[in-house]
Amino acid sequence: MARLVSVLLSLPLIFLPFHVDADRQQSVDRQPAVAGQFYPGTAQELRQMLDGLFAHAVPSKGVRNIVGIIVPHAAYVYSGQVAASGFHQIDTAARYQDVFIIGPSHYVDFTGAAVYTAGDFITPLGKVAVDRETGRHLLSESSLFTDRSDAQEKEHSVEVEIPFLQYIFGSRLKIVPIVVGENSPQVCAQIADVLRPYLNGRNLFVISSDFSHYPAYADAVRTDSITAAAIVSNSPSTLQRALIRNDRAGIPNLATSLCGWSAVLTFLSMTSANPALHLQEIQYMNSGDSPVGSRDRVVGYCSIAVSDDSEQHGDQGFQLSPQDRNTLLAIARETLEQCVRGGAIPPVNPETLSAPLKTDCGAFVTLNRNGRLRGCIGRFEPAEALYRVVQEMAVAAATQDYRFEPVTRSELGDIRIEVSVLTPLRRIQSAEEYDPARHGIYMRKGGHSGTFLPQVAKETGWTKEELLGHCAEDKAGIGWDGWKDAQLFVYDAIVFGE
Repeated sequence: MARLVSVLLSLPLIFLPFHVDADRQQSVDRQPAVAGQFYPGTAQELRQMLDGLFAHAVPSKGVRNIVGIIVPHAAYVYSGQVAASGFHQIDTAARYQDVFIIGPSHYVDFTGAAVYTAGDFITPLGKVAVDRETGRHLLSESSLFTDRSDAQEKEHSVEVEIPFLQYIFGSRLKIVPIVVGENSPQVCAQIADVLRPYLNGRNLFVISSDFSHYPAYADAVRTDSITAAAIVSNSPSTLQRALIRNDRAGIPNLATSLCGWSAVLTFLSMTSANPALHLQEIQYMNSGDSPVGSRDRVVGYCSIAVSDDSEQHGDQGFQLSPQDRNTLLAIARETLEQCVRGGAIPPVNPETLSAPLKTDCGAFVTLNRNGRLRGCIGRFEPAEALYRVVQEMAVAAATQDYRFEPVTRSELGDIRIEVSVLTPLRRIQSAEEYDPARHGIYMRKGGHSGTFLPQVAKETGWTKEELLGHCAEDKAGIGWDGWKDAQLFVYDAIVFGE
């Protein structure tokens, strides 16, 4: 845990060289590593055990539209009941395109995320298809993703979740197995940036993590309640603070309060950008509750379900009130004035702001002078509170847009500010789903990407094909027709100005 605190406080930014195993083109199925240890080694015994675990699982709490769950990964005799309760919340009739299973690395030290692309996964219940195409897309999109097989070979954090999924989905199951290293929070956020478009309602994310390790029973209950509350808050920074606080509390024998913290932090870096996602605790137990467990030194287990409540709120999604918009424009204006006049970015008290302004969002700030563009820079990734992004982009638009000289003091009176707040990305399968009158377009191919905000269509009068072509050629640098085999995403923008 001391290492975790050091990582969280130092926050290094690490990049890895792109690495692809030579055996990627061969079909090498991943054999079970912990069958007969963490769970029964025969199909009959495993199915009987799963029958019993699901029979005693927490009944469905009516959580609809589940897009993710956080479940433990210990031996079934200790954590299987809590895991089954989490999986039991999933609608067995749900048709997910892929199930992304993300667990921490227990045996191999590395930075980044290892995705298995060599073959399928084998358990006593049979073969599970791996979506190797999606895995290869991840490898091509970021050097933080690797297909190193040693990270997956003996790892149990992904493997132990698969029989539960086979029990629910049977042959419909297709997985994307990912093992993450003990990354810095920045690396977790970068991994989340790549994975976020797949959190789109069509896929399920299974995050594998146990909670506290080795405190006494009562200490575990208290520590784990703090950790669970931080996770349910859906705030990466809140979770980081809770883990540091737990570590510094001097709890006897506490080795860690969240063994899969890098996997969970990566997931929260994805979910926190979408206010329509709701996290709910399903069940908590620890190994001391098991008939074979001791209460002197325990391991904590918690299951949490993540649901998409956007349908319950119609098409409203993320909203900014008129007061919120005025506040953001005032923040942008004061920041611009101070920056151009040589001052520091003015401080903002977050306690005076509404929840939407403190939500992690992407945003663009556009400066217009006498009706003509004077600067425009934005941050696409929702990795920081909205009000902070607006401050930083106001400075960037005034000083860092390579198309223009920096804004001068004499121009300030003629500058008008426009803010575009971006909603979460949604992956589309074809350009037919892109409506230029409503959507912004974002495309990604290999290491190249580009975007047009929704207002570009109105400002240029271009057709859909022209918008796609210009975005591909001018923004992404992949050629006029590059969009045709690129990954396409759409988003909405809440646009307002002075």
